[in-house]
Amino acid sequence: MNFEIPADTRDIADGLISFIDRFVVPLENAHSDLLATERTRTDERGILVPAVRDLQRTVRKASADAGFYTLFGDPSLGGGGLGEGALAHIQERLNHTYGPPRTLIHEVVIPSVFTNGATPLLLELQPHLRDRHIAAIVSGESTLCFGLSEAGAGSDPQRMRTTAVKDGDEWVINGSKQWITNAAYADFCILFAITDPEAARARRGGITAFFVDTRSEGFECTGIIPLLGQAGSNVGIVSIDELRVPDDHIIGTPNRGLTLALLGISKGRLSMSGMCVGLAQWALDLSLDYAQQRETFDVPIAQHQMIQAKLAEMAIDIYAAKSAVARTAWMVESGQPTRKETSIVKALTTEMLGRVTDSAIQIHGAMGLTNELRIEEAWRLARIVRIPDGTAEIQRRAIALQLLRGDAAL
Repeated sequence: MNFEIPADTRDIADGLISFIDRFVVPLENAHSDLLATERTRTDERGILVPAVRDLQRTVRKASADAGFYTLFGDPSLGGGGLGEGALAHIQERLNHTYGPPRTLIHEVVIPSVFTNGATPLLLELQPHLRDRHIAAIVSGESTLCFGLSEAGAGSDPQRMRTTAVKDGDEWVINGSKQWITNAAYADFCILFAITDPEAARARRGGITAFFVDTRSEGFECTGIIPLLGQAGSNVGIVSIDELRVPDDHIIGTPNRGLTLALLGISKGRLSMSGMCVGLAQWALDLSLDYAQQRETFDVPIAQHQMIQAKLAEMAIDIYAAKSAVARTAWMVESGQPTRKETSIVKALTTEMLGRVTDSAIQIHGAMGLTNELRIEEAWRLARIVRIPDGTAEIQRRAIALQLLRGDAAL
């Protein structure tokens, strides 16, 4: 068991950081007034203004040209095929370097590994759809959203109420989706609906995935959902009203859509876990610098034991989380069952980030509460990420069930 990061993965991460510093950061600087705050970036509805969306498209396409946008996609889709270990390391490095989400960097240079970009779900499309759409998707010209969650069906997607009824060679879909990332901007949606109500009620499948053009009549993003005081958001609500989708737009096997939706759990949770580890290290770096500069009672606060204890606790938290992520990524790449372990790292890293960012604010005192240092932004994000991709409580339930089934090795 060797957790050393391979040299080629380190080189890719270095290249990614170099690309961002050379191409994206100058764009940020050139459009600093536009990107300054959420109020300048978004309109009265909380949706990114066209100028910002154009900049994001420019970054996506440049990232694709440089080979970063599809790093984790299947090679048959033009992706780099990198595995879970590289995913965790690169997300850690990205977030350690750049901190909390920046409009032209996070989820733009590298999209979600399962719900956008070169997602493996595209392999399940009919050949004529792949031929027609893959090039635009992997080039960053077009983007996706993942229409699974609903107002009453988040952690328990089988409770969804969106239905699809066969009508000739088409399906008529009605319902709504909520908490959908990129809903307001996506060109296509991977949309899930009940196609066999009896099987769905019995929790034996009955849910089908469809590939939907978001410009279709009957598909509309009706609003966005600001989180924790945000003025804008990347999360939206989708209304589906008499949406007609051709039968050949089914993704994979009919009534087996939920199986497809769950295929991305390992990568999704490891990506988020790597992000949390990197962002926690960013917060620790700021705290170390500040503690050695800020003075009270004629000495740097780093000399006070209470501050030293906080710094040490932050390091303990980060080290434990980083180690757990590395081991879990290794297990996934080795082909071992990791249902328990991916739940462990998702709960561990998101809660760790909350503790670390809270300590960072405390070490910085009043400065930690200001927008200027962005620590409060990291702290708010830490609270948010304990909910998506399975809440902390759902993770504990999954862990306990695996333990009780005999999967008790740690």
